[in-house]
Amino acid sequence: LKRMRHITLPSIMPVMTFVLCINLGFLLNAGGEQILLFYNDAVFDTADVIDTWVYREGLARLQFSLATAVGLFQSVIGLALVVICNYFAKKLSGRGIW
Repeated sequence: LKRMRHITLPSIMPVMTFVLCINLGFLLNAGGEQILLFYNDAVFDTADVIDTWVYREGLARLQFSLATAVGLFQSVIGLALVVICNYFAKKLSGRGIW
């Protein structure tokens, strides 16, 4: 346990920080493709996420500007989360993504 605490964890900390920051960018992505495969009236109330709403409102009703705006919103929020995570990673450990 001492080796793991003093050698292993500090050695993999930069990789853990990198993976955490990158994965925070995908926080709003719920895997809409998988949900759309099983999407029907029985699961409509529980399976409705941003991706399925964009598909239904933006693409099925041909409102491409709405789909683009929501996609841009998701991307901006993801970028903001990555930048905030990078800031705190640099503050706490001295290392970040860039």
